[in-house]
Amino acid sequence: MVRAVNYEQAAAYIEELPKFTKKHSLDHTREFLRRLGNPGEDRKIVHVAGTNGKGSVCAYIQEILMAEGKRTGFFTSPHLISVNERIRVDNVPVEDETFLDVFCQVMEVVGEMEREGISHPSYFEFLYGMGMKVFAAADVEYIILETGLGGRLDATNSAGNPCLTVITSISLDHTDILGDTIEKIAAEKAGIIKTGVPLIFDGSCRSAAKVIRMKAEEMGAPCREISKNAYEILEVGRKSIAFCRTNAYDKDVTWKMPVCGVYQVMNAVLALEAADYLLADEGVHRDRWHEALAAVKWQGRMEEAAPHVTIDGAHNPGAVEAFTETVRILEEGKEARPVVIFSAVADKSYEQMISYLCQNLDAAVYIVTEIDDRRKVPARELGQVFVRYTDKRVIVKNELRDALDTARDIRGEGEIYCLGSLYLAGMVKKLLAGGEEHA
Repeated sequence: MVRAVNYEQAAAYIEELPKFTKKHSLDHTREFLRRLGNPGEDRKIVHVAGTNGKGSVCAYIQEILMAEGKRTGFFTSPHLISVNERIRVDNVPVEDETFLDVFCQVMEVVGEMEREGISHPSYFEFLYGMGMKVFAAADVEYIILETGLGGRLDATNSAGNPCLTVITSISLDHTDILGDTIEKIAAEKAGIIKTGVPLIFDGSCRSAAKVIRMKAEEMGAPCREISKNAYEILEVGRKSIAFCRTNAYDKDVTWKMPVCGVYQVMNAVLALEAADYLLADEGVHRDRWHEALAAVKWQGRMEEAAPHVTIDGAHNPGAVEAFTETVRILEEGKEARPVVIFSAVADKSYEQMISYLCQNLDAAVYIVTEIDDRRKVPARELGQVFVRYTDKRVIVKNELRDALDTARDIRGEGEIYCLGSLYLAGMVKKLLAGGEEHA
């Protein structure tokens, strides 16, 4: 195979795909994978869907499996800084050299498809195909697949024989595609449920849980529903959280995680339930599970990106509610009020997010800015929305650097929180990595 491109050109090619490709049917994805040699189909696949928390659940499952010495592949989205982040082996993003090798292999297949009149894979399909090739070559035992959008029609749902499916919390998001009610969205997520394949799901939302249970019964899939009664939060700090599970096995055991988002406890419990099932027939080392959760890091989720600067990828109403609950706990009893930096993409329910934020979080000031994406909402427009819902000061800064500098100048003893989009979280991390690390 002769290389005609370098890594930078390959990555740039992939980033251009959304401009000239479209979403395809699962049959198209299956044909694409067939031509790639059906990589990974003989591995143990864990398929995870949900509105919020699915990336975190995948990350926690991955860490527990690795603690038991299992070799894992993890396909996730979106990325914060580099596209390589989407394809991980044992939690290490694929190296540039491997990325380029696999890109060239996939491009050969894509060329054959186009010559036969078969459409070019979409952005997500292309990366999914690359990921499965990487995982097969790395000889992983487990492949953890995070759905990109929805579930029923998502490219990852072409994986027809997973060993376990997991559905995380469900709320309104992508309503123009998935439906405008919780029930419709739950039905799309439940599309990953397979005949006879066990399911573990977050049953916190009654209306979503009803839809998921009915689908599981229809498919003959044994299901384990996790409610908020399955755990108790013991302590929440800025750098850690402690909880216990309420089951008979380890109700007196304390689990600790280096995160502060209270919503992460449900995600961790879902992952622990998944691990209990996956490793049920093996001699496990529970002490290693504790160490794994105590060390796990998942970028962009209530992450302290710099002193006094926390980023969170909350980008839909449900996630903003979870974010706000955590910040209220962290800020309780403090005199200084937090500074909030916000940005969003146009296809999100940003007015609903802003309304909830203004009505439920006692911020000192809101700073709106823009993300570097064609779908961005202009900062001025976001500012106008904030003014409708709050009498607090609203500052408009088109450039993120200016927004961060302004937040630092006025924060006093308060904390800075950045939310509204995972793109914003990635931009903040990239900017801080460039030398702006002191708040």
